[in-house]
Amino acid sequence: MALGVRGKSAVGVFVCAAVAFCQSAPIVQPGAPGQASKVLAPSAAIVKPHAPLEADVSFMQGMIHHHAQAVEMVDLMRTHTHNQKLLALGNRISISQTDEIQFMKQWLLDRNQPIMPHSHMEHGAMPLMPGMLTPEQMKALAKAKGPAFDRLFLTGMIQHHTGALIMVEDLFDVAGTGQDNFLYEFATDVDNTQRAEIEIMKSMLKEKK
Repeated sequence: MALGVRGKSAVGVFVCAAVAFCQSAPIVQPGAPGQASKVLAPSAAIVKPHAPLEADVSFMQGMIHHHAQAVEMVDLMRTHTHNQKLLALGNRISISQTDEIQFMKQWLLDRNQPIMPHSHMEHGAMPLMPGMLTPEQMKALAKAKGPAFDRLFLTGMIQHHTGALIMVEDLFDVAGTGQDNFLYEFATDVDNTQRAEIEIMKSMLKEKK
């Protein structure tokens, strides 16, 4: 599924959703390779948030969990690889998804929604979202070094990114979702950016063969 942005490019500006959030410093997120950076929360506009559907809220909660694992995967790079091209890609992914986690948390707080679903608060954990690596895969990645790590990371992150695309597709398959402009543009940007990064990682894998 290739999504388009309503009247804006995929690297368009996200407008903040609450007065408190508007008063904070803007979050500048690096764009996909070859694309400009974008501002997730400019301080120039104040807009009353739309009331989100349950599916909208679940998407944001799940994507926070999903992004957190990607950041964890990238953190392993510092001691597991010396591949400069891969390190540069990983750094971009980490910065981008860390900023997006902050944006999603604020989006939920602005709408009086919990960051973690109530059903999982007691256990302190959430089930794996589509594409997320299993505990066994994460252990294998943590044990690998050098070229072996590079291959596992690339295949694992392709799997991970593909799962994010599925999450976006599942969101928009539910009638009435995405009416919140901030969520719509965010989800669309996730789709566009991660599609581009998947192609880059596939190319890097081919170079290793």
